[in-house]
Amino acid sequence: MAARYQAPKGTFDVLPAEEAARALVAEHAGRLLDAAGHGRIETPALEETEVFARGVGASTDIVSKEMFSFTDRGGRELTLRPEGTAPICRAYIEHGMHKDPQPVKLWYAGPFFRAESPQRGRYRQFNQIGAEVIGTDSPLADAELIVLLDELLRGLGIADLELRLGSLGSLETRAAYRDELRDYLREHEAELSDDVRARLDSNPMRAFDSDHEGTRAVIGAAPTMLERLEADDAEHFAAVRALLDAAGVPYRLDPTLVRGLDYYTRTVFEFSCGRLGAQSGIGGGGRYDGLIEVLGGPPTPAVGWAAGTERILMAMADAPLPQRPEVFVVCADGAAAFELALGLRRHRISAQFDLAARAFKGQMKRAGRSGARFAAILEQDGSLKLREMDSGEQREVDSAELPALVIAAREA
Repeated sequence: MAARYQAPKGTFDVLPAEEAARALVAEHAGRLLDAAGHGRIETPALEETEVFARGVGASTDIVSKEMFSFTDRGGRELTLRPEGTAPICRAYIEHGMHKDPQPVKLWYAGPFFRAESPQRGRYRQFNQIGAEVIGTDSPLADAELIVLLDELLRGLGIADLELRLGSLGSLETRAAYRDELRDYLREHEAELSDDVRARLDSNPMRAFDSDHEGTRAVIGAAPTMLERLEADDAEHFAAVRALLDAAGVPYRLDPTLVRGLDYYTRTVFEFSCGRLGAQSGIGGGGRYDGLIEVLGGPPTPAVGWAAGTERILMAMADAPLPQRPEVFVVCADGAAAFELALGLRRHRISAQFDLAARAFKGQMKRAGRSGARFAAILEQDGSLKLREMDSGEQREVDSAELPALVIAAREA
């Protein structure tokens, strides 16, 4: 006998009972972001590897360790997208969006891929919702996006949230600070983890993300980026904080917050949820004023964020129930049940009927298990009865008035 197939570790299936919660998250995000003027954009799952190697940074974990990349039959280097911002910047350049009225406000949702070590809340295929504002360096854009993410998460009933806020300054200031930090870390090189030592030349700021005990001790006394901000950057950061204060969004200043992508400048932020445990990060982002230029476009300031759909679902206190049918049609004649159910659906009424040729008693049990509010019972003599499933009350109705009766009960 053939061995039973087992899905690769790190994959997951979304079952019908779980889809209702996902649909709620997507609907809530779309409504919130549409109202704020963001247009939906979709980019392909496959991008040229160069989009991420140049945009995200060759020394990042994403590019150096986590991308699914391959060479296709035409000799092109392709990658399953590990994040959403670089592809959107590529699309901004490719479609000449810099000629549109600025800023361009976009949002997206979809699957992304990373070669992770699978664990709860961390998968090789995962889903994200993201928002971008491209074409302005105003601190208003930073603050508005942070407030939108706060509203998205709290609007889904997620509690125990913490917002950490920092600034990385301009690209030039960040480069000078990176050199200073590298020199400091070299003085304590023996105390650092192997991974941090290996990236001292390429990306010393990644030391702030290390869980290594010795590295954490060294970093605790290191100079911080917030102490090195130039006047313009400090003014921008102060304006963002003032706007968040005015909006009533609480935050904690975190001078060690660097995020995991090289394109960030100025504002960086991350929301975490205490109920998620070790994988507490639920969404975050920041400003990336140099990314579009790195990818071949004109100098263009921009800011954005992404939130993990799976993390959001894990953090939600109450998941919604799957949608139940309003009417379950019970009839010994399958063709007649089919016709009646289709007629109800044409009136935008959710309706189901039995597909397994069950007897009347079996069909009524199926109607009860479906959660339907009503059973429409079509007798052999052509008469039609409408039963309210919770109360058991039943009355004879005309088939022509059935849709109106169900809609009226829905709206009552």
